[in-house]
Amino acid sequence: MAAAAGVAALMLSGCANSGGSSGGGEESGGAKNQLPAQDSIEVPQDAAKAAGDGKGKCESGTSIAYVGALTGPNAQLGINIVNGVQTALNEHNDANPDCKIELKKFDTEGDPAKATGPSAQAVKEDKIIGVVGLPFSGESKATGKIFEDAGLVHITPAATNPELTQNGWKTFFRGLGNDTVQGPALAKLTEKVGSSKVCLVQDDSDYGMGLAKQVKSALGDKLACEDKVTTGQKDFGPTAQKVTDAKADAVIYSGYYAEGAPFDNQLSNQGFEGVFIGPDGVKDTEFVKQAGSAASNAYYTCACVPGDLIKDFSDAYEKVSNGTAPGTYSVEGYDTATVLMAGIDSGIKDRKKLEEWVKDYDKPGYGKTYKWDDKGELTDKTVYGYKTDGDKIVSVGKID
Repeated sequence: MAAAAGVAALMLSGCANSGGSSGGGEESGGAKNQLPAQDSIEVPQDAAKAAGDGKGKCESGTSIAYVGALTGPNAQLGINIVNGVQTALNEHNDANPDCKIELKKFDTEGDPAKATGPSAQAVKEDKIIGVVGLPFSGESKATGKIFEDAGLVHITPAATNPELTQNGWKTFFRGLGNDTVQGPALAKLTEKVGSSKVCLVQDDSDYGMGLAKQVKSALGDKLACEDKVTTGQKDFGPTAQKVTDAKADAVIYSGYYAEGAPFDNQLSNQGFEGVFIGPDGVKDTEFVKQAGSAASNAYYTCACVPGDLIKDFSDAYEKVSNGTAPGTYSVEGYDTATVLMAGIDSGIKDRKKLEEWVKDYDKPGYGKTYKWDDKGELTDKTVYGYKTDGDKIVSVGKID
């Protein structure tokens, strides 16, 4: 994200409080269309599974790592991913008695300033030959050179800032479409729900700023107002006032759910009756919990597969997550871990060869094909739309 980056211990107290000013401005108009929920997803018959053929052999202690948020204000996005990785690991190790791969976890809290330490620790462990992470764009930007210098391949399941693949890093691969895809998808979603006047609000993260640039370009003359907020902000009254003054019928929030939830709550308290549209950094049930009833107006975009609609995956995932359904980037956590473990099963024992394995990989996973161009960008860039449905988030299908 650009993410993503990145989602459980959460430092989120107080974020769900309304805290917004009331009154002021004419009430905003609501969107016209309610998009129906998607009830199924087609999975490729030859989708790669973590179990492989059960003939994998590897040295004792061979490891992959998850490096990313396990705690922090947006931790749930990272937890979704690591649970997907663990689901893949369990499936693999149960099926391959001669190759028991270990998973090492390193918590970055999703903070670029704190991510360098855990990343440096991961690259020092010789038995780690591949990494899933980092989820968020800011921390990915801060740590990419650490992995590059160590020759340690890492696949982000969530970081979407387009500039991440412009650094010349050969070890960095993105397991989803970037924000040059998601930005236009957000604008397209406003059309699908019948909105004609849109306010764009961005946070101060690399992810939020990069995505907002793409959204603004795609919105064109539908852009009714713009504003900026900061990480950790609690009072969104002035921004909500701008939205109501503009008589917007939709708000696109370019950022993460920790600020997106109280912002949506305060918008609702101030009389906004349109739709609130967030990207993958907002699309999490923690947003729904924290925003409360205000979240009923929310739609989302995500270059992620709705794992809850894949029964076999969902059942296996819930055994790892204590009954919680797959969330944002859970499938991508599973699939990217599967790519790395398939390389290990093929007999790869070192980092350089695993990097080459990923570079040449070309197989379908759940809902998308994993194949990369020479910069590490995924060639399959499908984006799904989602909406709030009660206390859940459900898919409304691909955004074409």
